Amino acid sequence: MDIKLLVKLTSRAWSLNILAQLHSGVPGRQAPLLAATGASRTAFAASLEHLVSLGLLERNPGHGHPLRPEFRLTKAGVQAAAVAAEIMALVPDDTELTLLRRSWTVPILALTRQPRRFSGLRSDLQVITDRALSSSLKQLEAQDWVRRDIETSARLPFPTYQAVNLGCEINRVVG
Repeated sequence: MDIKLLVKLTSRAWSLNILAQLHSGVPGRQAPLLAATGASRTAFAASLEHLVSLGLLERNPGHGHPLRPEFRLTKAGVQAAAVAAEIMALVPDDTELTLLRRSWTVPILALTRQPRRFSGLRSDLQVITDRALSSSLKQLEAQDWVRRDIETSARLPFPTYQAVNLGCEINRVVG
């Protein structure tokens, strides 16, 4: 999956979960999706609208009520939903799911197949702030999804980050 699309997709907490639920066969109406995801109404509505704006979901014409429309996956949405379903299947634990819903978790894991420097990650993610990247890397390291190593072969030692364990599995699915 393209890193720019991945960054946009994961900028809403429930986007991956909604796509995964649609992929697994949950009807495209709001009530069943809301029940399946466990999201709050406000966060769910924002994520649903975001998926429509990305072109991954569309209203199903002729189905649903005007105030409670039915949604279906677009052609691009079918591919993204398959990836989302694989990612969600890897993370059954609620604590890990909370980390997975954070904006930068999946994009960072997608970029750390090989050891990467902080500056390389920041330049590939473009819109991320230093603080957000640093915080996300610390959380991923604490969860043991990313390993931080100190590279001492250069004149000045520098840290590198690489996906490990479950982070490596998520990287494989996305990459």
